[in-house]
Amino acid sequence: MPPFFTLSESGDLLPAPHARGPWAPDMLHGRLLGGLLARAIEREHGTPELRPARLTVDLYRNSRLVPLTVSTELVRDGRRIRVVDASVTGPDGPIARASCVMLRPGDQPPGRSWAPEPWNVPAPETLGEPQNSRDSTHDVWWFGKGDGAPDAAERRRILLRESHPLVEGEPLSPLVRAALAADLSSPIAHWSTSGLHYINADYTLSLGRLPEGEVLGLEAGGHLSAAGIASGQCVMYDLSGPVGHVTNVALANPRL
Repeated sequence: MPPFFTLSESGDLLPAPHARGPWAPDMLHGRLLGGLLARAIEREHGTPELRPARLTVDLYRNSRLVPLTVSTELVRDGRRIRVVDASVTGPDGPIARASCVMLRPGDQPPGRSWAPEPWNVPAPETLGEPQNSRDSTHDVWWFGKGDGAPDAAERRRILLRESHPLVEGEPLSPLVRAALAADLSSPIAHWSTSGLHYINADYTLSLGRLPEGEVLGLEAGGHLSAAGIASGQCVMYDLSGPVGHVTNVALANPRL
């Protein structure tokens, strides 16, 4: 499948037409901004000795399908922690930013902490063909009671697999794959019996480990809202089990 972005000779990221989001025909999909920020942070500051543990993405300005650039800044570089900031800029100025915390792995402490029972993640091949919409840019499997129904008031659970490269000629790393999926925590958490009324303003992805494989899952963990502002959370999975959590805040927007 064609990539979402190609690199120009000057290093600009040029979006393809299918990089548009669901809210407007010429609006870049917000989840791709998170992917670009994670990609730049990892390429410029990643190291085998430090593991990405937290990525916060602020989506504070909509972007048209225009050339983009990504810049990064090393904020702190210690023996056990590295902190990196990054921003995406278009012709009209900055449109999104991210902060990433990388931590040095070590010995696992003894003892057990309480955690909810993980969902029983089915293999995609047991769910049949992906339940994609006409404009899907990733394979999607809904499962569970009412998950795929637009008016269901059930806890939503989804498996997804990217079907396009983010940047031409580059495979998706586990971090970039997780960053692309994390933005979808907003519709998973905030979809209601009358559709999706909230547009994502930010998300924070915290990872206990990096995901494995091409298929990731999200399970809604909660939705709270008042006066048109919503807070949501999801658990992120791969096919082996939970890998981390995603929290987000969203703003009321005309119904999708």
